Amino acid sequence: MICIITGDIIGSRKIKDSWLVNLKAALKIVSGQSSKWEIYRGDSFQLEVEPDQAIKVAAYLKACIKINKPADVRMGIGIGMVGSKRRKLSESSGEAFINSGIAFDSLKQAKVNLAIKTDFSDFDEEINILIKLSLIAMDSWGTVAAEMVKLALENENVVQSGLAAISGRTQSSVSEALKRAHYSELMEMNELYRKKLKNLILNHGNLSG
Repeated sequence: MICIITGDIIGSRKIKDSWLVNLKAALKIVSGQSSKWEIYRGDSFQLEVEPDQAIKVAAYLKACIKINKPADVRMGIGIGMVGSKRRKLSESSGEAFINSGIAFDSLKQAKVNLAIKTDFSDFDEEINILIKLSLIAMDSWGTVAAEMVKLALENENVVQSGLAAISGRTQSSVSEALKRAHYSELMEMNELYRKKLKNLILNHGNLSG
């Protein structure tokens, strides 16, 4: 079982290419420097991550892109079994890839920038409601909020005073930025997603069925 995230950059033509540098750096970080990511058609990308990391990775990528105001990102998360793996992700196949494509294609009609698709509709419905609620906060991240979310996710074991030292900001400004970003609530949602995913796997053995 794997997770495939398919995405593209919103407003890429309206801004300088700084978003591309940030996207490449972010993809290298979340993939552990592996080759499990690909950028194609200029502003589209695909990557493979562990299923339980999907929400956190999506939030991280969104923060990295939203630093480049007014850019944003659309992402479809697909979880499932893999059919055939080839050197390029775009040439691989399987339920995870199909589900990711379906989730991504549904975004415009649903008027959201993030969605998940597995082979279990009840799970998808529940998690997508959580995602929609989280997007109320994430879609409104300003540059500073996005920077602090990015920094916090890169340094999850560092307290706010440490984040302040790294960023060169005051602890109060870091705290306020993370509060505006609803960072703690987002992390709570991520833990709930991981719990429900774990239960789904335990109940079904895998996510193909």
